[in-house]
Amino acid sequence: MLSGTPSREFCATLGPGPLVAGVDEAGRGPLAGPVVAAAVLLCKPRPKGVGDSKKLTAKARAEAEEAIRRRCAYGIGVVDVDAIDRLNIFGATMLAMSLAVRGLCEALGEAVGENRLEALIDGNLTPQGRCAEWRWPARAIVGGDGKEPAIGAASILAKEYRDRLMVEAAARHPNYGWERNKGYGTQDHLEALRQHGPTPLHRRSFAPVAQLEMFA
Repeated sequence: MLSGTPSREFCATLGPGPLVAGVDEAGRGPLAGPVVAAAVLLCKPRPKGVGDSKKLTAKARAEAEEAIRRRCAYGIGVVDVDAIDRLNIFGATMLAMSLAVRGLCEALGEAVGENRLEALIDGNLTPQGRCAEWRWPARAIVGGDGKEPAIGAASILAKEYRDRLMVEAAARHPNYGWERNKGYGTQDHLEALRQHGPTPLHRRSFAPVAQLEMFA
């Protein structure tokens, strides 16, 4: 879990009412690596270039991430491969979101009471009632990363953070092209799996990996 402590100036702009954070994840579909979620409470005015991470260029996404981390409050939750295989990817994603919001609350600290925070979740389901660690009001928004700036900001942080983790992992496991495919099941990744077998960072509960192990 990682969090960014906001400045005093940021905290002074929050006011007394409810605070709305955006929450999104990266890494539900890959065959390898963790699932990462981010929770962001945007500053005013919000950073330029905030939007759905999938629609931004790599340069624009990196610039937006730097501005969000410098000016806004955020938390990042990371759930590793062992937990993904134990919980399944849905449960692991709900846990990552819970960890991200908890990190955001810890970043805000005494500046904001935890009970003031509400979460907007990208997708059609929230962790509320689905993850024991979740304890905040929440609302799901389908396509929220393109509709709600706070969710868009969370999508940027989650993707950039996870991408860096996979590039670092690629240096330790150079055969799978993770610096390019970030663990997704691309043709070169699948071919490397067939040639070299799975690493400790591969998700054994995912079919392409499980099938290879079955017939190994």
